[in-house]
Amino acid sequence: MVSNLKILQVIPKLGYGGAETGCYDIAHYLPEHNCKSFIVTSGGELLKYVDKEKVRIIRLPVHSKNPILIFFNAIMLIGIILINNISIVHARSRAPAWSCLLATKITGRKFVTTFHGTYNFNGKIKKFYNSVMVRSNLIIAGSNFIFSHIKENYSKFINDKKKLLVIFRGINIDYFDSGTKLENDEKKLLESWKIEKDKKIILLPGRLTSWKGQELFIEAVNLVNIELGYEAFYGVILGNDQGRDLYKKKLTRLVEQYRMKKQIRFIDHSKDMALAYKVSDIIISASIEPEAFGRVAVEAQSMEKPIIASNIGGSNETIINEKTGFLFESGDSKSLSQKILKVLTLDETSLKLIGTEGRKNIIKKFNVEKMCFSTYSEYKRLN
Repeated sequence: MVSNLKILQVIPKLGYGGAETGCYDIAHYLPEHNCKSFIVTSGGELLKYVDKEKVRIIRLPVHSKNPILIFFNAIMLIGIILINNISIVHARSRAPAWSCLLATKITGRKFVTTFHGTYNFNGKIKKFYNSVMVRSNLIIAGSNFIFSHIKENYSKFINDKKKLLVIFRGINIDYFDSGTKLENDEKKLLESWKIEKDKKIILLPGRLTSWKGQELFIEAVNLVNIELGYEAFYGVILGNDQGRDLYKKKLTRLVEQYRMKKQIRFIDHSKDMALAYKVSDIIISASIEPEAFGRVAVEAQSMEKPIIASNIGGSNETIINEKTGFLFESGDSKSLSQKILKVLTLDETSLKLIGTEGRKNIIKKFNVEKMCFSTYSEYKRLN
């Protein structure tokens, strides 16, 4: 059966973030359901994995916030829409969304946006700029937290003709599966981290930026050490500083101040995040600002690992507290240290149960198939 549905997704760069992987997953899901799939992007690491026979890639500078380039992109998108007879345009970021808005208005095509974050604003101009994400026919929120944020801040831009709904982000549960990792690969990863598996490993993944809570984590580890009187585990801070040299130096100095140089490891990146979770015993998400969704918490649960996360944002929705993971008071290093101590003292049976319940939770609510099916269903209704 041949479908006349042709979907064009527009994203600044196709990297490894939540918005980007969601775009990638949808792009490959559509051809399996007889839909034509297109992506407009400026580039990105994920491009090399795109199946070019199923998904057509078109390069444009849609990462730019330059008004002239935004207008140029709009003109180019109009041509792409008309030449390929695109049915629906789906924008996943603000700058390209302005181009898409103009292009869909002129061509009369349906417009979809996914609100991936809170998009902070300090004044009316920034709020107006952000409002493009709710000027579409269909507005997708990645979590109930984001849904509430939209309703609270952008209601005046939403009328009865527009549809706002929640489609939870999904992850690949086959990739994030503890049973698929080889012991030899685990040993190689630990060697690269310079860690002997004589103690437990606590992992904090996420790019090095202050709101991700690396300082809070280091302070919490110090409090645990004081409580126990010894270093009971290795702490791995996994993430690139992305040019934030001063912040990285600040973290390094803090580790030195607490005399934890032998305990804390800074790792720039991991090619296999599932393997990084597998070799770890406890996963931490210490964000001091709300995560729109909180991918770390979901991936950790899928890997059957106990997750400890801030009690703000998406983590409140993805973690069943005390059952699939643990929530601590956001911004409170003592609260985090107490949760770490609690998990460290759990017996193997309790840890196993948390892992089992965690994976069940993700399979039920947050797997990529569910996300793709829900999005595809909304495309069909819109068309």
